[in-house]
Amino acid sequence: MALDPIPSAAFNFISQAERAYAGLMQATYGPEPISDPTGEPALGGKLLYAGELDEPGRALMVAGNVAGAASLAATADPAAQKQAIRDGVADFLVTSLDEALRILKNEIRKRATVAVCVAATPDAVEREMLERGVLPDLLAPGMANHPAGTAFQRQGARVTRPNPTGAGTVLVAWRVAALPALWLPRLDTLALDCMAPDCLAPEGAPRRWLRLAPRYLGRLAQGVRLLRCDEKLAANLLQQVRERVASGEIAVPVEMQIISGGESHLHLFSPPAGPANQI
Repeated sequence: MALDPIPSAAFNFISQAERAYAGLMQATYGPEPISDPTGEPALGGKLLYAGELDEPGRALMVAGNVAGAASLAATADPAAQKQAIRDGVADFLVTSLDEALRILKNEIRKRATVAVCVAATPDAVEREMLERGVLPDLLAPGMANHPAGTAFQRQGARVTRPNPTGAGTVLVAWRVAALPALWLPRLDTLALDCMAPDCLAPEGAPRRWLRLAPRYLGRLAQGVRLLRCDEKLAANLLQQVRERVASGEIAVPVEMQIISGGESHLHLFSPPAGPANQI
């Protein structure tokens, strides 16, 4: 039984958000590692400026939410503003930097996650940020050679870089043929169980991504999961899923896709027919 193809737009956006997240998490490692109260790498207390809330900006905002940052973006496009709120990419849509800062300062003090969009052009918001001395900790990749980005960098801001899948790491995607609200969380738990307790590498902090990405990706994550991990973990997860589907413990067909080095390998597992296949 073959599942319908994953919509390319959804898969591409999830992949884009995951790469942005992996790049952001690099900032949690260094001479003074950043973590949350549990010791897990996180960006609580850090301000991420995502720039224009276009598709790359939306992906970066999702990544910032998963990473635990306080994120700020701007757009004068009413359609983009509505979509950001509707999709849960932004928590607040405000009309001025003043309003945004009131929200951000409070949440940064608490090291809480929040995403704010200002209904204005990025140039106008950036100009006011510079005038008022508002300095982000992290900047969108597109700010690297931007005049405002250059000014922020001179003051200590760091440009984030999307993290491509490197040597020894793969992307694993999985989805189910039916009842994703029931079965995807069970597969997520299986993936978490396959990870070592200290699986907190800067290449993506996969535990945090797997736990929190479905919340912030919203509707896009209802049908598919995507995880960056090493080849050993991917092989272990593939075997665990194969065994549990064959035994009927997972009672729906599962499709897994392993992406490495520009190549994609598709695996489809179907449960046995009969009583063991009843939900």
